[in-house]
Amino acid sequence: MSTISDDPLYRDPSLAQFYDTANRWGPDFDFCMRLAEGANSALDLGCGTGELTAALAATRNVTGVDPAAAMLDIARTRPAGDKVEWVEGDARTVRLGKKYDLIVLTGHAFQVFLTEEDQRSTLATIAAHLSPTGRFVFDTRNPGFRGERDVRHGRVRQLEHAELGAIEASDKSHYDEATGILSYENGYRVLSPGEHFAGRSKILYTPRDKLARMISDAGLTVDAWYGDWEGNPFHAQSREIIPVGRLA
Repeated sequence: MSTISDDPLYRDPSLAQFYDTANRWGPDFDFCMRLAEGANSALDLGCGTGELTAALAATRNVTGVDPAAAMLDIARTRPAGDKVEWVEGDARTVRLGKKYDLIVLTGHAFQVFLTEEDQRSTLATIAAHLSPTGRFVFDTRNPGFRGERDVRHGRVRQLEHAELGAIEASDKSHYDEATGILSYENGYRVLSPGEHFAGRSKILYTPRDKLARMISDAGLTVDAWYGDWEGNPFHAQSREIIPVGRLA
C-alpha cells in the first residue's frame, strides 16, 4: 500500500498554498451540491483544502477526510470550516463508525491510488460509510480520451494568487501505456520575486469496465455513468468517468 501523504503535492505547505488558485470552483462542485439536495449528512473523502466540504456543511452534517495536514490546515480556516469534522486520514483505511447520505470523492482523487488493491480498498470505504438510501459520486479520467493525456504536456497558465499576486502555473507529464500511470510535475513560479515551487506525483487511469467490476465487488451499484460534470452520459470518448450510485 503506497503512502499518499508522502507526496509533496499533498503534504508540503509551500505547494498546498497554490491549490485553490489552480483549482477553482467548477461544474464538479455544482454537480455535487445538486446531488446533496435532501441529504442530511455528507462525507468528502480526499477533501483537500475543503472548498466543497465547507459549502456542503452550510445545511448538513459533514466530515472531510484527507491524508495531508497541510491541506486540512487551509480547510479549517474557511468560512463554515468550524462546522466540519476534519479528519486526517486515508480513504483506503479510514473507518468513522458513521453512515452518510452522500459520499463524494472529487478532483480525480480516486486516481492517486495506483494499484487495484488500493482502489478496491477505497471503494470498500465508500460502501462501509453509505447509509441504506445514500448515494456516492466520484470522478476518474477516461483512458479512452487520448486528448486528456496529451494536453498536460508543457501547459503554462497565468493565474492570480490572492496573497502572492501573479503566478505562472505549469505542468509536465509522461504517460506509461503499459501501466496506465501518468507521472507529472506541477510547477508554480511567483512572478515577483521570482520564487519557484514544484512537486511530482502519479495518477492511474482505469477503464470503465474494470471500474464497474470493482464497484460491483464492493457491494455498490451504479445508477448512472456520466462523461462530464455537465451531466452528459458516458461514452467511449468521454473525458471523464463519473459513476453515481448507491449500495447494491
